[in-house]
Amino acid sequence: MTVIRQEDLIQSVADALQYISYYHPKDFIDAMNAAYEREENPAARDAIAQILINSRMCATGHRPICQDTGIVTVFVHVGMDVSWACELSLDDMINEGVRRAYTLPDNVLRASVLADPDGKRKNTGDNTPAVIHHKLVPGDTVEVHVAAKGGGSEAKSKFAMLNPSDNVVDWVLEQLPKMGAGWCPPGMLGIGIGGTAEKAMELAKEALLDPIDIQALQARGASNRAEELRLELFDKVNQSGIGAQGLGGLTTVLDIKVKDYPTHAANKPVAIIPNCAATRHVHFTLDGSGAAELPAPKLDDWPEITWEVGEGVRRVDLDTLTPEMVREWQPGDTVLLSGKLLTGRDAAHKRMIDMLSKGESLPVDLKNRFIYYVGPVDPVGDEVVGPAGPTTATRMDKFTRTLLEETGLLGMVGKAERGPLAIEAIRDNQAVYLMAVGGAAYLVAQAIKKAEVIAFDDLGMEAIYEFEVEDMPVTVAVDHLGTSVHQTGPAKWKAIIAERG
Repeated sequence: MTVIRQEDLIQSVADALQYISYYHPKDFIDAMNAAYEREENPAARDAIAQILINSRMCATGHRPICQDTGIVTVFVHVGMDVSWACELSLDDMINEGVRRAYTLPDNVLRASVLADPDGKRKNTGDNTPAVIHHKLVPGDTVEVHVAAKGGGSEAKSKFAMLNPSDNVVDWVLEQLPKMGAGWCPPGMLGIGIGGTAEKAMELAKEALLDPIDIQALQARGASNRAEELRLELFDKVNQSGIGAQGLGGLTTVLDIKVKDYPTHAANKPVAIIPNCAATRHVHFTLDGSGAAELPAPKLDDWPEITWEVGEGVRRVDLDTLTPEMVREWQPGDTVLLSGKLLTGRDAAHKRMIDMLSKGESLPVDLKNRFIYYVGPVDPVGDEVVGPAGPTTATRMDKFTRTLLEETGLLGMVGKAERGPLAIEAIRDNQAVYLMAVGGAAYLVAQAIKKAEVIAFDDLGMEAIYEFEVEDMPVTVAVDHLGTSVHQTGPAKWKAIIAERG
């Protein structure tokens, strides 16, 4: 009988989470490189380049691909002939591995998990607990799939209880525009069909663990309904023109994964869960011989890509920027930011709004300043800040008008599109919204030369920092007239793709 030691499972989970924090799966790198080589939209091609460069940097520097190092999901299949040499429960062992991974001094990972989710929302401090799915199976080994899922892509999950006669493809395509670009395409869509409501969601999440192999399926053809759906949706989603980071282009998804399960005759539960450009998952097997060994990939697995400043780039000094200068910027312009840049995300925005509603003065003057929606990873070694990529901007939409009108804030930097409320507020106040590439957090952090917490330090990673940046690359996503590249770009490329047939 196989005996699995407590320490072997704990250390294997910890090692796996560190591993996936800085190593993309090779199938993802290959698929992204293929998308880069065929992309024709310069803005989308540039975004994919930044993701690939960031990935290679993280692999060599052993630092997180994305500042959102995810909520941990574990699928564990325990052989029924396995015996355990342990004092902790299975869940407690896995959570100890999570705790060990996220607090490792050499590569501290950002703790994003909050207890009391509809109350105090207090950070647990070590990213526990994980979401754990167990299954007892025949055999004498323990199979473990570990994933770390970013909040931006998880927030775009969709579920519906369709009628039996409803068309799954039509429903998925109806949901796609509602998902926006906050899930950082190009990535994967996991689709679960059948079972019950919770089973469909579990199937969609589990589907994302499978390797990217859509080209092999295209070559051999579908052998069942799930594979037919994969092929049809892969083509139709990419025909949407949404493209990398929602900027418009030829590749919106790298693969579509579908898992199904028998369901009640009256139901057709369907779930979508997207995986973002920070695709993080790994599988290992414990057979009683010790902790899992995860081989480091070869540096040759990453393409040699360089990011170059194109013609017409705007170099901007944030410390001398005026509203008149901002009104010269055009949608789609590449801008390199230098100077002092404030940060703030959900908790900081809510606190500022609450203070303003009470007539209280804010601890920082926002007039003619820019605020970056980010919660960085803690620095290690001689870093001034850890990976610091953007968070989803739409979560701050409801705060935007108040901040622009009551503080004189000039602009914002975030990830993906803005919603109608924010766009109207930007237009009415002659402000601007800039987009940084989601999934390129370590690359973005190289532009940050100094970081200091200047307000709300009790909020941890959600505190307000002042960064000093040098040539931080961003794109003008909403100009002072309210024109959004996340509307014009996909519309343009959807038409281009349709014309080509």
